[in-house]
Amino acid sequence: MPPAAQAAALAAVRPEPFKVACSSCNLRELCLPVGMSSEQLERLDELVEQRRAVPRGEALFRAGDGFQSLYAVRTGFFKTCVASEDGREQVTGFQMAGEVLGLDGISSDRHTCDAVALEDSQVCIIPYGQLEHLTRELSDLQHQFHKIMSREIVRDHGVMLLLGNMRAEERLAAFLLNLTQRLQARGFSSSSLVLRMTREEIGSYLGLKLETVSRTFSKFQEDGVLDVKQRQITVLDPQALQRLVSNAAG
Repeated sequence: MPPAAQAAALAAVRPEPFKVACSSCNLRELCLPVGMSSEQLERLDELVEQRRAVPRGEALFRAGDGFQSLYAVRTGFFKTCVASEDGREQVTGFQMAGEVLGLDGISSDRHTCDAVALEDSQVCIIPYGQLEHLTRELSDLQHQFHKIMSREIVRDHGVMLLLGNMRAEERLAAFLLNLTQRLQARGFSSSSLVLRMTREEIGSYLGLKLETVSRTFSKFQEDGVLDVKQRQITVLDPQALQRLVSNAAG
């Protein structure tokens, strides 16, 4: 890589002063500051002073890295993944703006998965030691942090249900409904989305082969449930997706 390109790449991942405070961030109702007073938000602003740009394809952290901070996704999209016993990548989750990365490192002081940007992204760096100290002072912050951790546990249980009981169509329907609901909470369309992940990554997450994912997308299109143009997806019949998930749950 030419020296100029190396310098640009280093600049992209180097932490820089944080210019948008939690108190004025448009994601504050989805992230740590939910329900906090103006005075409490000022304390949190002092904590979150740096952000980091993560180019598409680059890792925010890798399995085995020392754990020091949590990362709130400000813009962009990430996947978390681990290496299976045979060396293949196993996708364990997809994270978008307003969600927190790095919780995996709390128990052992080391990260247990990779977090890789699926598009050019930016995160807010939250030093965990300082956050822990502040949560002891601010009960509202502690409550919200516990809610975030609980949300991750519930999501993990949902994935276990997907992998344990659902057919391919039901798995993909549940995945698409979850994705559109999360995007809608961020002000995006509830029916039109661009998939940031590949079909192979979707298959890895859902426990399906690439061919099965592609075949299921095609079936949804033939049945009038989706309009699929490569990664551009339009949900034409959300009730059909919901019926598939409800039947599986029932």
